[in-house]
Amino acid sequence: MSPSYVLAVDQGTSATKCVLLDPAGRIVRSASAPLAIAYPRPGWVEQRAEDVLESVLSASASVLEDVSTDEVVAVGLSTQRESALLWDRATGKPLDALLGWQDQRAAPVVRRLHHQAADILRITGLPLDPMFSAAKLTWLLDQHDPDRSLSRSGRLAVGTVDSWLMFALTGQHVIEAGNASRTQLLDLATGRWSSELLELFGVPEPVLPSIIPSEGHLGTVGVGPLTGLEIRAVLGDSHAALFAHADLGAAAKVTYGTGSSVMRLGATAGASVCRTLAWADPEPVLALEGNIRSSGSTLTWLAELFETTPERLSQLAASSSSEGVHLVPAFGGLAAPWWDERAQGLISGVTLGTRLPQLARAALESIALQVDAVVRSMGGTTAILADGGATASDVLMQIQADLSEVPVRRARERDLSAIGAGLLAARSRWGRLNPLHYDEFHPAEPQPGLRRAWLDAVRKSRLDGE
Repeated sequence: MSPSYVLAVDQGTSATKCVLLDPAGRIVRSASAPLAIAYPRPGWVEQRAEDVLESVLSASASVLEDVSTDEVVAVGLSTQRESALLWDRATGKPLDALLGWQDQRAAPVVRRLHHQAADILRITGLPLDPMFSAAKLTWLLDQHDPDRSLSRSGRLAVGTVDSWLMFALTGQHVIEAGNASRTQLLDLATGRWSSELLELFGVPEPVLPSIIPSEGHLGTVGVGPLTGLEIRAVLGDSHAALFAHADLGAAAKVTYGTGSSVMRLGATAGASVCRTLAWADPEPVLALEGNIRSSGSTLTWLAELFETTPERLSQLAASSSSEGVHLVPAFGGLAAPWWDERAQGLISGVTLGTRLPQLARAALESIALQVDAVVRSMGGTTAILADGGATASDVLMQIQADLSEVPVRRARERDLSAIGAGLLAARSRWGRLNPLHYDEFHPAEPQPGLRRAWLDAVRKSRLDGE
């Protein structure tokens, strides 16, 4: 019997999800494994690399229960992106924590290089910021290989989450091109590591992975429940969701996850949004992107603070106004379109009458307002194609449509990052599969006053007052 399924793995910040796709692109089985996040100091966000691998193996084992690997044609892998780690090439053991994409401990490295920010933007398409992997790698190497002798000798290896998983699963030290573009070490024009930036960040080339395309025979798994399966696609999670949406035209894709990624196909950008490599199959496809550090995590934070759930917050927000309360979730600074690591979290407009419903509404509004700011910095859009966990909130989707004054089309299919990786892995065997289905939210009440008031709160949150 010919293989019937593609296995898609989406390794995210808070969990790893695995799905089996049939030849029509439908999810026939899914499983997930939670992943712990630690905040050992203010601004530090880390995970155990071993836990990341174990979550992939655990979720894969669950989804393949009672399914033979002989029935699986290929594996597609989607991963969180700018997180970075360092390991011993000989033993395969990490030497430190996996520094999460939200981690800010490398901010001193960034401040030291601020005079080179224009050159870094020109070469990589990315504004200088500790969110990207390069400064994190500098910090890790400063801790464990200050003279870089172990790096130059080839003893150490660095990479992003896709690099770590490919090393652990297949034994190869590689990085997918789109993920490589998020390190801030890739020359976007050549698709190769920039010798100028490697010297600037103090990252010797022998420590880096080889760059591979997004699609093809990328490796065969040699461990765990995936043993013997061929990895046919690797993508960053936001890139995978973009691929799943297919024909975007002039629309923008927004993934509402722990943070949010606003992307649209194209290559011309200013300093407020990034140019990035969406995928290479093998030719590079470029995109614009604006990154938001805290969206779904804002709801999680508020829910934990009041011992409730994000779902309950959405219910409260549906029947309440924010009543002048504004929340700026700059828990680790602000990313696009401000790129201000010094911005601080702020709640303004609080009165004696402020209660949880007003805070819940302000939290949802903060997500939509950040997305709107990025979309406007890209020159606007004809529609927003939405995916990710927070899109379950109809209230959020309507707020977004009203603020951005364009239709919001929410994908009915969940787990779009996994689906996108699976679709790319399956393309050589099954071709392009069925299109997505959407729920639509149309603008009803424009909110220019809310936007102006919230942007004033953003100015208050920024230490430079700009």
